[in-house]
Amino acid sequence: MAPTNTAAWLPAARAHPMKVDAAEYPVVGDSEVVVKVSAIALNPMDWLIQALGERLFSWLQYPYVGGTDVAGIVVELGGQVTKYKVGDRVLGLATGFTPREGAFQTYTVLRSNVSTHIPDSLSFRDAAVLPLGLCTAASGLYRKDFLALQYPTAKPVPTGKTLLVWAGASSVGTNAIQLAVASGYENWDYCMAAGASRVFDYRSDTVVQDLIAAFKGRTCAGGLAIQRGSEQPTFDVVANSEGSKFVAVAGPVPDQVPREIQAKMIFGSSLKDNEVGSKVFDDFLAGALADGKYQCLPKPMLVGHGLETLQDAMDRGLAGTSAEKLVVEI
Repeated sequence: MAPTNTAAWLPAARAHPMKVDAAEYPVVGDSEVVVKVSAIALNPMDWLIQALGERLFSWLQYPYVGGTDVAGIVVELGGQVTKYKVGDRVLGLATGFTPREGAFQTYTVLRSNVSTHIPDSLSFRDAAVLPLGLCTAASGLYRKDFLALQYPTAKPVPTGKTLLVWAGASSVGTNAIQLAVASGYENWDYCMAAGASRVFDYRSDTVVQDLIAAFKGRTCAGGLAIQRGSEQPTFDVVANSEGSKFVAVAGPVPDQVPREIQAKMIFGSSLKDNEVGSKVFDDFLAGALADGKYQCLPKPMLVGHGLETLQDAMDRGLAGTSAEKLVVEI
């Protein structure tokens, strides 16, 4: 007999509060695992989906189970999954395209290529902060139709190139900086804690000019614009530097893009459909976490226990948070 499953549902567009109710126990696919959820981290997309619904997310179908960032324990394996066994501790991206793949429930489905082991030394709370930020950063950095950087390794070979990451203290930014370092690139931002090679104050009136001057004599690997409003200054710096003219944008691309710049919006969930997912999650992340070479950033802020506390956490996120990432344990 299948275990009893419960989910925090959005019964209709912009419904508030979410309704905690019974959900079907997910049927596992060949390349998937069923995970008993231990911790869920929240992202801005989660509270925006509730607040804006179909106005911004026209593809949503209701009733809807949201959430993307999961850490938990494997309880069932798909027929083609060989990297896990029942009882393994994992983190992964709950893609949310159907209710069975939403994070806001007791049992969810994770796709094998966008999930990985977590070491015993790492708490579920810490591990849960990674998946969406990691996937979004990796999508912009490594997809062949984006920046197409070399993949991260345990012993990176310096490329002699420098990457501009704007908004490095964010979830996407802290992951982008760590991935870039592991890929052999220098990277500039204002988040030294995550490994940035050099930091600049984005609030300075001269930050764009300072960055352009700093890039003199260097080869630019492109730019990653994460923070809202960072697109134009990132375009300006990259356009006036030698090297790649590509900027990956973690949001809608502005209407005004310089002629010499190529810019595209990143979708983190796209990693489920290409080779980047396994290259990052399998070939790099599992070992980097086990060796303590990859940090779980931003730091988690525990704000609740149980699905019933998710709505309060969502309201708190919508009202504005610090650099910490809101987490609910289940």
